[in-house]
Amino acid sequence: MSPTQPRNATCPPPISAAASSGDATLAQGPARNSSNARASADAVTRKVSRHLLGFLFLLFVVSFLDRINIGFAGLTMMKDLGLTSTQFGFATTLFYLAYIACGIPSNLALARFGARRWIAFIMIAWGLASTATMFATDARTLYGLRMLVGVTEAGFLPGMLLYLTCWFPPAWRARANALFMIAMPVTAAFGSAVSGFVLRLDGHLGLAGWQWLFLLEGLPAALLGCVAFCYLDDAPAAARWLSPAEKRTLEAELASASATREAHSEQTGLWQQIRSPLVIRFAAAYFCLVNTLAMVAVWAPLIVKSFSAGASNVTIGLIATIPQIATIVAMIVWGRSSDRRQERKWHLIAPMLLAALGCLLCASSGAPLVQLLCVCLASAGSYTAMSIFWTTPDQAFSPAARAVGLAVINAIGNLSSAANPLVVGWLKDMTHSYAAGLGYSAALLVIGTLIVVRLPGGPKSARHDAHDVEAADDADDATRAAA
Repeated sequence: MSPTQPRNATCPPPISAAASSGDATLAQGPARNSSNARASADAVTRKVSRHLLGFLFLLFVVSFLDRINIGFAGLTMMKDLGLTSTQFGFATTLFYLAYIACGIPSNLALARFGARRWIAFIMIAWGLASTATMFATDARTLYGLRMLVGVTEAGFLPGMLLYLTCWFPPAWRARANALFMIAMPVTAAFGSAVSGFVLRLDGHLGLAGWQWLFLLEGLPAALLGCVAFCYLDDAPAAARWLSPAEKRTLEAELASASATREAHSEQTGLWQQIRSPLVIRFAAAYFCLVNTLAMVAVWAPLIVKSFSAGASNVTIGLIATIPQIATIVAMIVWGRSSDRRQERKWHLIAPMLLAALGCLLCASSGAPLVQLLCVCLASAGSYTAMSIFWTTPDQAFSPAARAVGLAVINAIGNLSSAANPLVVGWLKDMTHSYAAGLGYSAALLVIGTLIVVRLPGGPKSARHDAHDVEAADDADDATRAAA
């Protein structure tokens, strides 16, 4: 291992495809047993899905809830603390600046210490930090507490994206990513309703409604961090719930994909890969996409309130669930479509354009029903695009560079998350409307789509190549296991 390459305890290199199969099997196995091997490999991957995705989904629910609950807290907190929209947006910007600054170090720590220990540690830390936000007394204390949440939560999403590549071969990643990331709209949906009801606790035990919100939605993260320490495994080789034959099958799947990446990236060092034009384009496209994700996550409750004059906070919370339900359906259907067709690029472009259209129409329409439908388009398009996006960047890195590379793309993209609340808050204060902020989001989505169009056809062809290699090696491994 090169001194510049981090030790990867999270996902140790799987056994090579050739070693797991044998030269004789490589020559004869695929032709004789490819269908049985594929069925065996798919069965193992489905078992992994059942064991991991539900739990990872739950972890992401509490993570995303701690990230977006400030949007609902703002319905009453802004008045209690005397905050302007610009100050409120700046608090969210500081969260993302801290999140960006600590993302790469956190992913390196995850690679060194392993997912089980590191994810457990950061969940406990951010759960306590999020809960402590209930003690904010003015803009300055809110700024400091939100930065602390950003520091502690920084490694979760890039770490989980890295972790998924250790368990799911490329042919399954759109579905795996969608089922994991569907936690975002699910959280926004039930979080909208739950947060609306929690705000009704205003005055109980001397606490404001927004204080109850941070208390009741922050502590579960710390508790689940303890559970994660006992439940997660760092890699397939350590999984006691997989049989030896299942481990070999899964490792052969992952080895073939790693071999494909190594063939294209091993000639260059870690930092050369990260500074490559392809990675810069991925990061720029993600920057444009994440802006709309931040817009939907932070400002959606306030946008709904702006065209639902006179509605209670509970009603606003219930209305805000509608776009998230549409998003959940879209992510499941579109992720399956992308995996079934083994196509990524146009499955990414289409939802980005729909999200841009939704933002533009929401900004220009004055009809509440039309605006609600447009928020549905913006939410479904942006979240669906995100789940497809993360199936492609790992193809640009060797396995040794993956931990840093994914964190770099996530960090650069989240610069947009840092800028969005400040820009949209300022535009709202200046224009007394969210139309300008929605137009800003639509413009960035169009720019991001143009960047994706100019990406090479690699995401699609690389997926096909990886899938073909995996099919052959899976057949070899199944034959060996049967023997």
